[in-house]
Amino acid sequence: MKSFKRRQLVPLLVVVVSFVLAGRVWAQEAPQPFAIMTTAQLQAVVESKPYTFLIIDSRNPEEYQDVHIPGAINIPEKKFDEQAGQLPADKETRLIFYCNGVKCGKSKRSAKKASTLGYRNLFVYEEGMPVWEEAGLPIVPGPGYEAKIETTKISPKDLRQLIASKRQDFVIVDVRDQSEYAEGHIPGAINIPVATFSSRSEELDKEKTIIVYCNAGGRSYKGYRKLMSLAYEKYYQALFADWKAAGFEVEK
Repeated sequence: MKSFKRRQLVPLLVVVVSFVLAGRVWAQEAPQPFAIMTTAQLQAVVESKPYTFLIIDSRNPEEYQDVHIPGAINIPEKKFDEQAGQLPADKETRLIFYCNGVKCGKSKRSAKKASTLGYRNLFVYEEGMPVWEEAGLPIVPGPGYEAKIETTKISPKDLRQLIASKRQDFVIVDVRDQSEYAEGHIPGAINIPVATFSSRSEELDKEKTIIVYCNAGGRSYKGYRKLMSLAYEKYYQALFADWKAAGFEVEK
Protein backbone atom coordinates (compact mmCIF):
# COMPACT_ATOMS: atom_id res chain seq x y z
CA MET A 1 0.00 0.00 0.00
CA LYS A 2 2.84 2.41 0.88
CA SER A 3 4.51 1.67 -2.46
CA PHE A 4 1.25 2.40 -4.29
CA LYS A 5 0.82 5.74 -2.51
CA ARG A 6 4.42 6.63 -3.27
CA ARG A 7 3.88 5.90 -6.98
CA GLN A 8 0.83 8.20 -6.92
CA LEU A 9 2.68 10.95 -5.08
CA VAL A 10 5.64 11.21 -7.50
CA PRO A 11 3.57 12.17 -10.58
CA LEU A 12 1.61 14.64 -8.46
CA LEU A 13 4.83 16.31 -7.30
CA VAL A 14 6.04 16.50 -10.90
CA VAL A 15 2.82 18.25 -11.92
CA VAL A 16 3.04 20.70 -9.01
CA VAL A 17 6.71 21.54 -9.66
CA SER A 18 6.04 21.96 -13.38
CA PHE A 19 3.14 24.31 -12.62
CA VAL A 20 5.30 26.39 -10.27
CA LEU A 21 8.16 26.61 -12.78
CA ALA A 22 5.78 27.50 -15.58
CA GLY A 23 4.34 30.23 -13.38
CA ARG A 24 7.79 31.65 -12.82
CA VAL A 25 8.58 31.69 -16.54
CA TRP A 26 5.23 33.36 -17.24
CA ALA A 27 5.93 35.98 -14.57
CA GLN A 28 9.31 36.73 -16.14
CA GLU A 29 7.91 36.99 -19.65
CA ALA A 30 4.70 38.85 -18.81
CA PRO A 31 4.59 42.03 -20.90
CA GLN A 32 4.69 45.43 -19.27
CA PRO A 33 1.32 47.25 -19.20
CA PHE A 34 2.88 50.24 -20.95
CA ALA A 35 4.87 51.13 -24.07
CA ILE A 36 8.15 53.08 -24.13
CA MET A 37 8.02 56.47 -25.83
CA THR A 38 11.08 58.23 -27.28
CA THR A 39 11.88 61.92 -27.09
CA ALA A 40 10.93 62.42 -30.76
CA GLN A 41 7.64 60.61 -30.24
CA LEU A 42 6.73 62.68 -27.20
CA GLN A 43 7.67 65.86 -29.02
CA ALA A 44 5.30 64.92 -31.85
CA VAL A 45 2.54 64.18 -29.35
CA VAL A 46 3.04 67.48 -27.50
CA GLU A 47 2.92 69.42 -30.77
CA SER A 48 -0.25 67.68 -31.95
CA LYS A 49 -3.69 69.28 -31.78
CA PRO A 50 -6.18 68.67 -30.31
CA TYR A 51 -4.67 67.19 -27.18
CA THR A 52 -5.80 63.63 -26.57
CA PHE A 53 -3.36 62.76 -23.81
CA LEU A 54 -2.23 63.61 -20.30
CA ILE A 55 1.43 63.86 -19.25
CA ILE A 56 2.21 62.89 -15.66
CA ASP A 57 5.43 63.92 -13.93
CA SER A 58 6.19 61.17 -11.41
CA ARG A 59 8.99 63.07 -9.66
CA ASN A 60 8.71 64.78 -6.31
CA PRO A 61 7.01 68.22 -6.07
CA GLU A 62 10.30 70.10 -5.63
CA GLU A 63 11.67 68.70 -8.89
CA TYR A 64 8.42 69.44 -10.69
CA GLN A 65 8.43 73.05 -9.43
CA ASP A 66 12.02 73.49 -10.57
CA VAL A 67 11.27 72.46 -14.16
CA HIS A 68 8.76 70.28 -16.01
CA ILE A 69 7.40 69.50 -19.45
CA PRO A 70 4.63 71.90 -20.58
CA GLY A 71 1.15 70.61 -19.78
CA ALA A 72 2.37 67.96 -17.34
CA ILE A 73 0.65 67.49 -13.99
CA ASN A 74 2.52 66.28 -10.93
CA ILE A 75 1.53 63.01 -9.27
CA PRO A 76 4.56 61.85 -7.25
CA GLU A 77 5.00 58.08 -7.49
CA LYS A 78 5.07 57.70 -3.72
CA LYS A 79 1.73 59.53 -3.42
CA PHE A 80 0.11 58.01 -6.50
CA ASP A 81 -2.65 56.18 -4.62
CA GLU A 82 -3.83 59.25 -2.74
CA GLN A 83 -3.55 61.62 -5.73
CA ALA A 84 -4.87 59.29 -8.46
CA GLY A 85 -8.07 61.33 -8.45
CA GLN A 86 -6.29 63.80 -10.76
CA LEU A 87 -6.40 61.20 -13.54
CA PRO A 88 -9.23 61.48 -16.12
CA ALA A 89 -12.35 59.37 -15.73
CA ASP A 90 -11.99 58.00 -19.26
CA LYS A 91 -9.84 54.88 -18.94
CA GLU A 92 -8.94 55.09 -22.64
CA THR A 93 -7.14 58.41 -22.24
CA ARG A 94 -3.51 58.21 -23.31
CA LEU A 95 -1.38 58.65 -20.18
CA ILE A 96 2.33 59.44 -20.54
CA PHE A 97 4.55 59.13 -17.45
CA TYR A 98 8.09 60.45 -17.02
CA CYS A 99 10.67 61.04 -14.30
CA ASN A 100 14.47 61.44 -14.07
CA GLY A 101 15.78 59.31 -16.95
CA VAL A 102 16.36 55.71 -17.93
CA LYS A 103 17.52 54.65 -14.47
CA CYS A 104 14.58 56.24 -12.67
CA GLY A 105 11.84 53.71 -11.90
CA LYS A 106 9.17 56.13 -10.67
CA SER A 107 7.43 56.56 -14.03
CA LYS A 108 7.25 52.82 -14.67
CA ARG A 109 5.91 52.08 -11.21
CA SER A 110 3.29 54.82 -11.63
CA ALA A 111 2.23 53.41 -15.00
CA LYS A 112 1.82 49.97 -13.44
CA LYS A 113 -0.35 51.47 -10.71
CA ALA A 114 -2.46 53.21 -13.35
CA SER A 115 -2.87 49.85 -15.07
CA THR A 116 -4.32 48.33 -11.92
CA LEU A 117 -6.91 51.15 -11.93
CA GLY A 118 -8.05 50.07 -15.38
CA TYR A 119 -6.18 52.51 -17.62
CA ARG A 120 -5.19 50.76 -20.84
CA ASN A 121 -3.45 53.36 -22.99
CA LEU A 122 -0.22 53.79 -21.05
CA PHE A 123 3.20 55.08 -22.09
CA VAL A 124 6.48 55.80 -20.31
CA TYR A 125 8.82 58.49 -21.60
CA GLU A 126 11.87 56.64 -20.34
CA GLU A 127 14.55 59.22 -21.19
CA GLY A 128 12.74 61.66 -18.93
CA MET A 129 13.14 65.29 -18.00
CA PRO A 130 16.96 65.43 -18.26
CA VAL A 131 17.05 64.33 -21.92
CA TRP A 132 14.03 66.48 -22.83
CA GLU A 133 15.80 69.48 -21.34
CA GLU A 134 19.13 68.54 -22.94
CA ALA A 135 17.44 68.41 -26.36
CA GLY A 136 16.42 72.06 -25.98
CA LEU A 137 12.71 71.30 -26.07
CA PRO A 138 10.08 73.55 -24.39
CA ILE A 139 10.11 73.55 -20.59
CA VAL A 140 8.29 75.28 -17.75
CA PRO A 141 11.04 76.59 -15.44
CA GLY A 142 10.46 77.54 -11.84
CA PRO A 143 11.68 80.74 -10.16
CA GLY A 144 14.89 79.08 -8.96
CA TYR A 145 15.69 77.31 -12.22
CA GLU A 146 18.63 79.55 -13.17
CA ALA A 147 19.88 79.96 -9.62
CA LYS A 148 23.60 79.31 -9.26
CA ILE A 149 24.49 76.29 -7.16
CA GLU A 150 27.64 75.56 -5.20
CA THR A 151 29.27 72.36 -6.41
CA THR A 152 31.22 69.96 -4.21
CA LYS A 153 34.75 69.81 -5.57
CA ILE A 154 37.46 67.22 -5.16
CA SER A 155 41.07 68.43 -5.12
CA PRO A 156 43.69 67.05 -7.52
CA LYS A 157 45.55 65.50 -4.60
CA ASP A 158 42.50 63.68 -3.27
CA LEU A 159 41.50 62.59 -6.76
CA ARG A 160 44.98 61.19 -7.41
CA GLN A 161 44.86 59.25 -4.15
CA LEU A 162 41.45 57.89 -5.11
CA ILE A 163 42.78 56.70 -8.46
CA ALA A 164 45.81 55.11 -6.77
CA SER A 165 43.54 53.20 -4.38
CA LYS A 166 42.23 51.09 -7.31
CA ARG A 167 38.75 51.24 -5.81
CA GLN A 168 35.86 50.26 -8.04
CA ASP A 169 33.18 52.47 -6.50
CA PHE A 170 33.76 55.63 -8.55
CA VAL A 171 33.80 56.79 -12.17
CA ILE A 172 35.68 59.79 -13.56
CA VAL A 173 33.93 61.45 -16.49
CA ASP A 174 35.59 63.88 -18.87
CA VAL A 175 32.73 66.00 -20.20
CA ARG A 176 34.82 67.78 -22.84
CA ASP A 177 34.66 67.05 -26.57
CA GLN A 178 36.11 63.79 -27.87
CA SER A 179 39.06 65.55 -29.55
CA GLU A 180 40.03 67.24 -26.28
CA TYR A 181 39.77 63.94 -24.44
CA ALA A 182 42.04 62.29 -27.03
CA GLU A 183 44.68 64.99 -26.61
CA GLY A 184 45.01 64.18 -22.91
CA HIS A 185 42.84 63.31 -19.93
CA ILE A 186 42.95 62.22 -16.31
CA PRO A 187 44.04 58.55 -16.12
CA GLY A 188 41.09 56.14 -16.10
CA ALA A 189 38.52 58.75 -17.12
CA ILE A 190 35.79 57.95 -19.63
CA ASN A 191 34.50 60.51 -22.11
CA ILE A 192 30.85 61.63 -22.18
CA PRO A 193 30.58 65.12 -23.72
CA VAL A 194 28.26 67.36 -21.76
CA ALA A 195 26.02 67.91 -24.81
CA THR A 196 24.95 64.25 -24.66
CA PHE A 197 25.47 63.64 -20.97
CA SER A 198 21.84 62.99 -20.02
CA SER A 199 21.09 60.80 -23.03
CA ARG A 200 24.10 58.62 -22.19
CA SER A 201 23.48 58.47 -18.45
CA GLU A 202 22.66 54.77 -18.69
CA GLU A 203 26.43 54.23 -18.91
CA LEU A 204 26.88 55.52 -15.36
CA ASP A 205 26.18 53.28 -12.36
CA LYS A 206 23.99 55.08 -9.83
CA GLU A 207 25.60 53.09 -7.03
CA LYS A 208 28.99 54.67 -7.75
CA THR A 209 30.42 58.11 -7.05
CA ILE A 210 30.59 60.15 -10.26
CA ILE A 211 33.36 62.74 -10.71
CA VAL A 212 32.89 65.14 -13.64
CA TYR A 213 35.58 67.45 -14.95
CA CYS A 214 36.45 69.78 -17.82
CA ASN A 215 39.20 72.34 -18.32
CA ALA A 216 38.02 75.33 -16.31
CA GLY A 217 34.66 74.34 -14.81
CA GLY A 218 31.92 75.57 -17.16
CA ARG A 219 31.02 72.29 -18.82
CA SER A 220 31.59 70.17 -15.72
CA TYR A 221 29.25 72.52 -13.85
CA LYS A 222 26.57 71.66 -16.42
CA GLY A 223 27.41 67.97 -16.04
CA TYR A 224 27.13 68.33 -12.28
CA ARG A 225 23.70 69.95 -12.66
CA LYS A 226 22.62 67.13 -14.94
CA LEU A 227 23.69 64.56 -12.34
CA MET A 228 21.42 66.38 -9.91
CA SER A 229 18.47 66.27 -12.31
CA LEU A 230 19.15 62.59 -13.01
CA ALA A 231 18.83 61.98 -9.25
CA TYR A 232 22.35 60.63 -8.73
CA GLU A 233 23.33 60.72 -5.09
CA LYS A 234 27.15 60.90 -5.02
CA TYR A 235 29.02 63.25 -7.34
CA TYR A 236 31.89 65.75 -7.38
CA GLN A 237 33.40 68.28 -9.72
CA ALA A 238 37.09 68.46 -10.62
CA LEU A 239 39.13 70.75 -12.89
CA PHE A 240 41.61 69.49 -15.47
CA ALA A 241 43.50 72.79 -15.29
CA ASP A 242 44.14 72.20 -11.57
CA TRP A 243 45.17 68.60 -12.25
CA LYS A 244 47.81 69.69 -14.79
CA ALA A 245 48.95 72.60 -12.61
CA ALA A 246 49.68 70.07 -9.84
CA GLY A 247 52.01 68.28 -12.24
CA PHE A 248 50.05 65.02 -12.26
CA GLU A 249 50.20 62.57 -15.15
CA VAL A 250 48.00 62.95 -18.22
CA GLU A 251 46.83 59.93 -20.17
CA LYS A 252 46.43 59.89 -23.96
